Amino acid sequence: MSVQLNHTIIHSRDNRESAEFLANILGLEVGTEWGPFIPVDTANGVTLDFATIPAGSITPQHYAFLISEEEFDAAFEKIRSAGVPYFADPHGRLPGEINHNDGGRGVYFTDPAGHGMEIITRPYGYQEPAATGR
Repeated sequence: MSVQLNHTIIHSRDNRESAEFLANILGLEVGTEWGPFIPVDTANGVTLDFATIPAGSITPQHYAFLISEEEFDAAFEKIRSAGVPYFADPHGRLPGEINHNDGGRGVYFTDPAGHGMEIITRPYGYQEPAATGR
C-alpha cells in the first residue's frame, strides 16, 4: 500500500465555527461530529478534523488547497462577500490582491482560529505540458 495522508487535526477556538467557515469557502460538507472532532472531508479522501482547544494553546499552521479554476472563482467570491481579508502572499504584504504563481491563481486568508489558509489553482513548480506537434 502506498502512503497516504488520511486525516489531520486542526486546533480551533470553536470546532464547529472553523469547520463551517472552511467548508463554506471551499464548497465542502461538514461531517457528523465524532467525539471532540467536527470533520470536513476533501475530495482526495483527507479528513480535516477540527478540535476545540483553549485559544492560547493554538499554534497557527498553514493549510493549502489545490482547487480548479471554477472552484477558485466560487471560493474567492465567498471570501470577498464575507469581507474576509485576503492577500497575494503568505506574509500579508499584498492585501486585496491575488497571485498568478506558476500560471494559476492563488490567495491567502486566515480562518477564525488564526490559521493561514491558501487556495491555489496550480501546484508549486507547475509547468504547462509541452505541445506535441502532432
